[in-house]
Amino acid sequence: MSAHPVHLSLPLAAPGFVAGVDEAGRGPLAGPVVAAAVILDPRKRIRGIRDSKELEPEERVELADKIRRNALAWAVAWADVEEIDAHNILEATYLAMRRALVGLRIHPAHVEIDGNRCPSFAELPLKCSFEAIVDGDARRTCIGAASILAKVTRDEMMLRLDAIYPQYGFAAHKGYGTPQHYEALGRYGPCPIHRRSFEPVRLAARGASAVAR
Repeated sequence: MSAHPVHLSLPLAAPGFVAGVDEAGRGPLAGPVVAAAVILDPRKRIRGIRDSKELEPEERVELADKIRRNALAWAVAWADVEEIDAHNILEATYLAMRRALVGLRIHPAHVEIDGNRCPSFAELPLKCSFEAIVDGDARRTCIGAASILAKVTRDEMMLRLDAIYPQYGFAAHKGYGTPQHYEALGRYGPCPIHRRSFEPVRLAARGASAVAR
């Protein structure tokens, strides 16, 4: 699974604009962690943007389409399962966030990030300030927009992965640790998109090995 940014934005220089950054998929047992960066157009207000967790799936999809069409710039990127297992989920999340910011064709003057700390951006060619905002997806519209794009993108990825690994029910739970998912892990063991650095997956892998012996 490629981890390169997917973006659609205007090739403009836009000093003074603010980019919001958020992620989706830190908690699941399977699949990538996805991040998005969004610079909203102050002339085009998009009603209804808020924390993606507060929206119904249909609302998120509709808003994601409006964000893609009306934002000045947006980018989505991710870190795959191998990177999560190699670096840990926090560092993989920061990696996805850095990729999303690099994917913006407009360089913002300021970046607002959901959370209580900022990733390191020292190695990136970005001359801007950074701010971590707790509950930022509810408090800042640009971060809320990023949370919606990240969530919709990740859900779409998990739907495609469900077609490859239908026995796990990824279409229903998107890789989170639901009873259905735990039951499938116990029955089939982990598949290639499971995060083997997560304890429930490690335990399931040991159980599958024990059964195989």
